[in-house]
Amino acid sequence: MVMEKIITKRQKELLSIIYEYTRDTGYPPTFEEMRERLGVSSNQSVMDLLEKLKRAGLIRRNETAARGLAILRTGYNVLDQPPLAAFLGVTSAGTPIQSFEISGEWKTLSKEISRLDEDLFILKVLGDSMINAGIDDGDAVLVQTKKEFISGEIVYAQIGDDSTIKRFMSDDKPPYVYLKPENPKYNNILFTDDVELKGKVVSVLKNNYWKPIK
Repeated sequence: MVMEKIITKRQKELLSIIYEYTRDTGYPPTFEEMRERLGVSSNQSVMDLLEKLKRAGLIRRNETAARGLAILRTGYNVLDQPPLAAFLGVTSAGTPIQSFEISGEWKTLSKEISRLDEDLFILKVLGDSMINAGIDDGDAVLVQTKKEFISGEIVYAQIGDDSTIKRFMSDDKPPYVYLKPENPKYNNILFTDDVELKGKVVSVLKNNYWKPIK
């Protein structure tokens, strides 16, 4: 792999530290934690390595956050490790419910998921409005953050302070734009200014295997 030729042993060591710490604790490491695991005395040494990893396209870094680190697809490839996705909370496949965040938990994903460059996160689904799409009550779904959506995609939508999983529909006839359940006992949700699409549902976890969503 070309990327492996331009990353040094020390840079790869730090990349491994970020991966293992995040996998084991649920959070990316702080400067102090990276410094201790690297066995160096200054934050500058860590900053220099992080900058090189960032320039190589292996990590994304938010300098304003204490734990603002994320490994990118190429980083997982260099480590030959399965990607990680944050488990952010619970949403509804039924009547929209208030979503809430569960911090500090990450799940390992299968390697085929690593081809997705956009941010990924996991939600647990409550309700049965999407059963005909293969999403059952209690399932975990993998959501890909997006800004543009195509009619027919299953989406994670926020409606005010509430959230839901539904199929996004855009027609040339009334009701024009709406969220469609995949269970006939539920009604469509018409699009209003309160509705915001946050991501596309790409997979559902079935028997410890991420199954693509159609």
